[in-house]
Amino acid sequence: MFAQHQQSPLFTSNLTMRQLHVIMLLAFNGSASGQELAHHLGVSLGTVTGLVDRLVAHGLVTRHEDPHDRRVRRVELSPAGTALIEEIHNSGLEHYRRILDHLDTETLRSLDQITRTIRAVADKLYND
Repeated sequence: MFAQHQQSPLFTSNLTMRQLHVIMLLAFNGSASGQELAHHLGVSLGTVTGLVDRLVAHGLVTRHEDPHDRRVRRVELSPAGTALIEEIHNSGLEHYRRILDHLDTETLRSLDQITRTIRAVADKLYND
């Protein structure tokens, strides 16, 4: 339903799904080498180079030399990339808040309990 809202920054950014995936990976990990991005995306290093080149041209990421290995180039979000991630995040939160504002207290309590249960299961599955 949120995706149908045409003002979502996911639609107004004009980025491909792979480019958005790179942006999200960098937002989560801070920075990554081309090899790391290729591994996460399941694509070749050449494909990653093209993706990163386009994101650099959009001003959303930067490349720099790895301080521990000068042969490796690291990619990280630029200030504009960080702003895009914040805009996407804030847009999603705004939609959720609008929905939650229309729920009664009992429903919100049930939702809280269900969310806590899901979180506990996810923590067991992915953090062990």
